[in-house]
Amino acid sequence: MSWKTKPSGTMKVPTRTEPYCTSAMLAKWEAEVIPRYATRHGALMPILHDVQHAYRHVPYQAMVEIARFLKIAPSAVLDTVSFYEEYTTEPVGKCVIGVCQTFACECCGHKAILDRVRERLGIEPHETTADGKFTLLAMECLGSCDTAPVALFNDVLHENLTPERVDQLIDAAAKETKAHG
Repeated sequence: MSWKTKPSGTMKVPTRTEPYCTSAMLAKWEAEVIPRYATRHGALMPILHDVQHAYRHVPYQAMVEIARFLKIAPSAVLDTVSFYEEYTTEPVGKCVIGVCQTFACECCGHKAILDRVRERLGIEPHETTADGKFTLLAMECLGSCDTAPVALFNDVLHENLTPERVDQLIDAAAKETKAHG
């Protein structure tokens, strides 16, 4: 096995002329988010959540813009984005399905849940369907061990799942994404 390295020191950050962090976002963060924290850096995660929800990922250009706004190093933003599973640098589907794979869910049949999503959508964990509607994630503990197996469908926790219930949730999500473009 060999390690493939990427030239991150000389890598060009893809940019667009329009900023990701709009003036409306900046004004909202300044008025509503920054005052809740002792330091500007403390507001990083809620700001990342806003960007993730707005664009379905956190683009590299947005990380640079956020760093400038918070007066921190861009590397601090990238470190946070790359550490937490809820942030992604590539767009995710309109419906993100996160199946818990930790011990309690494993013991209670998470594999049947994960296999049903794989089978229905034709994707593996950390892939997105070709139409951009669904992303499947295999996640660590979702904090509901007493109701395992569990999964998130767009940040809504569903407990005591069965493959049949997963089919219903996928069907409902497909209708929802169709209705909203």
